[in-house]
Parts: sequence; structure tokens; C-alpha cells
Amino acid sequence: MSKRFNIRMAGVGGQGVVTASHILSTAVINAGGESTIVPFYGSEKRMAPVESYVRVSDEPIYEIGEITFPHIIIIFHPQVITHGKSYTMPFYFGLKEDGVALINHDGPMRLHKDQARELEERRAKLYYLPATKISLEVSGMDLATNMALMGAIGCITGLTTIEALEQAVKDRFLGKGFVVSGGTAALDSVVERKFKKKQELIEKNVAVIKAGWDFAAKNGWDEISKAAKKAEAAAAAAKA
Repeated sequence: MSKRFNIRMAGVGGQGVVTASHILSTAVINAGGESTIVPFYGSEKRMAPVESYVRVSDEPIYEIGEITFPHIIIIFHPQVITHGKSYTMPFYFGLKEDGVALINHDGPMRLHKDQARELEERRAKLYYLPATKISLEVSGMDLATNMALMGAIGCITGLTTIEALEQAVKDRFLGKGFVVSGGTAALDSVVERKFKKKQELIEKNVAVIKAGWDFAAKNGWDEISKAAKKAEAAAAAAKA
């Protein structure tokens, strides 16, 4: 049984929405899957609306472009909902029935009655992840908020692993061509300091990813991936 998720990410400038989409896409590929991404944003400034469209699957993907009817939406900042800071409004526009809305917030938000009704009619699952709080507690900074969300979505979809996400973070921040050793006795001191800082940054981001993943698993949000695994097991048993 194939697994395929069209994911629409919405946030504001400065939160690393585009970076997060690249890391998720790379992580799915690292885990043996397929993925395409398309970022969309206007003025490059803090708090300006940003969206990114990510397709992930365990089978080939032939589409690229805006995602109008997502299986999953990820809301990086509450203002996407409360202030309409999104290019796609309402924030859940096009969400498929039984879809998932992963929202960065400390607890359930009070939605307009029409929004709550429409989401209920679609049987949408609203998952509230305190991503910014997790980032602050685990890494001491709020800049890893996007990593908490990527950890959670990795757990929810089951199309990647923590190890694959970690490698994606390394690829993003170190670059595949970054030389960590050579023929000389030691790295140049400037490069060495730069590398150490990046290593610390990677470690903090990975720790936040794990915390986001664990939060999702603890709350049973990985039911999608569990259901897919059960269906695969049943199909395999039927063939045997």
C-alpha cells in the first residue's frame, strides 16, 4: 500500500518555513522515499506570509507546484490563523477529509464557529504542538521551532526517520562538500571554529527534532503511519 501526502506549510518570515520544507523533503529521500518542494513567498522580511508546498511519498512523484488540496497543513505561527497571515485563506482551505492540521500552539485555539464547524465536517484532526516552547526548553532558542514541527510530521507520516532527519540537517548546515579533516595536522583555526559552531547548531536542532517526534508519538499522532503499516502487513499476509 503506497503512502502519499501533500503538505502545505504556512508561517511568517523568520521562522524557517522554507528551510524546514527542504529538510523534510531531503529526509524523506534519505529514508528511501520521494519528494518535491515549491516555496512561495512575497517580500523577504520578518513576519511576512510564507508558504511552502511539499509532496512526500514512497512511490515516484510526477507533480510539482502549488498544493491546493493538501492531506496535511502545518501552521508555524498562530497569526496565520488569527491575523490571516497566509496566502491561502481560510488557513484550512482545500484540506482533504480526514486531513491533519499540525499547529504550533501551546493548546487548542479558539476558532471562529464557522471554521470549527467546517473542520468538523471534514473530520479534520487538529494537532497542537507547542513547538516554540519545545525549542526554547530543549535548545535555549526559538529558532528551532521549525525543527520541532518537522520531527512531529516525520512521526505522523512515517515516511522518514530521526536518523534521516538528522542527516538532512547536516546536509543543510554543513553542506556535503564541507571538509572536516585533511592532510594537515589540524584544520585552519577559523574553519575549525566555524565548524564547531555549526556542529553545536546541528546538535541543538536534532535534539529539538527528537523532542517534537516524541511529543507526537506520546500523543498517538502516528496513527496514520501505524495504519499504513498494518495495511502493509495484512497485504503481505494475504499474499503468503
